[in-house]
Formats: sequence, C-alpha cells, structure tokens
Amino acid sequence: MSATSTDLQPVVDGRGATILGPRNAPVELENPDVLISPPTDAGTVPNLKFPYALAHNRVLSGGWAREITTRELPIATEVAGVNMRLTPGGIRELHWHKEAEWAYVIAGSCRISILDEEGRLFIDDVSVGDLWYFPAGLPHSIQALQDGVEFLLVFDSGDFSENETFLITDWFNHTPREVLAKNFGVPESAFDNLPINIGHTRYMFAGDVPPA
Repeated sequence: MSATSTDLQPVVDGRGATILGPRNAPVELENPDVLISPPTDAGTVPNLKFPYALAHNRVLSGGWAREITTRELPIATEVAGVNMRLTPGGIRELHWHKEAEWAYVIAGSCRISILDEEGRLFIDDVSVGDLWYFPAGLPHSIQALQDGVEFLLVFDSGDFSENETFLITDWFNHTPREVLAKNFGVPESAFDNLPINIGHTRYMFAGDVPPA
C-alpha cells in the first residue's frame, strides 16, 4: 500500500505482513516511515514527536495548560513547551522562574506585565501572531482580554515545568506579615485575607476583563 492509503499496512516489496490485531490507524497514517521503516533506519533514532493531545492538561477556573518536557520527550533537553489557554479575564498569576520564556499568540489577545531588576513595570497588549520574551528570573503575569487567549510558550531548558514556577502567593504565604507590610507600605491588616495557595490553586484563576 502507498503511504497515502487509508489502509496502510507494513507490507512492502514482498516483505512484512498485514496487521491482524488492534491498531491506531490515524497515528500510523501520520507516521508511515515508522510503520514501514526505510532500510537506512535501524530504529535507533530517538522519538522526535509528542503531541499536546497526549500531554497532561491542568484545568483550572481561569483556563488550562499542558506541557511537554524531557519527561514526555527525552530528546528535548534544551527546550520545553507549554500550550496555555486563558478564559476572558483569566489570570496567570504573577510568577517567576530561572528559565527564559518566549511566546507566540495563537488566538485571542492578552495583557502581559513584567517587572525588571529595578522594579520598573512594563505592560503591553498582544494578539494573534505577536511574540513576547521574558528574561530569566523576572516576575511576570498574563491576563486574557475580552476574547480570551491561547498561546505557545517555549523555555530554554527541557527540565522546565510550568507546574513548578514560584508564585506571588507562594511568597506571600511564606513571608511574615510585618515584612510584607513594610515592603508594600501598607498596614499588616491588608494581608488578612490572602488566598491559601494549596497545590498551586492560584496558579491560574478566573478574573474580570481588564479595562483598556
């Protein structure tokens, strides 16, 4: 059978045999050179593909996120990817990590914010086809605008995990109230009702669409 056949079988030039047991025909059709490997392929090439459709999806009130790291794709030692969706107004909480971050907006629009080493705040609205870059270690946040947003994130380490970033609520919950009050110049009572971040539950949450 040809590679475009809807009934692709591992039979070629009198070699091989048809599949009699269970099979995943759509995946086989996407990878004909795996089902019928060329003579030059000894089967030692590492897996170079892993679909987001098979990645664990973390679903929260503000949207969802699924990642592919060295756990899912061992050959990807220098890059990790995250596919993220935020509902209208949905917030990816202020956080930071030791890896640099690049992003490409697939659909919708969002507002990005980042603080530099001198405490200066940068804010911008990005939409379909736009890119952003966050240097390693700088705190940043993302909030979807009126149509929601979906984007692809890329990090410069295959060991990166979106589920292990350091959140602002992590910091608040592990810092004495008097220290927070002095840092922000407000009374300690301002922190009486901080959300308890059990299991990173504040990592991504619903919010109101921000004004222009």
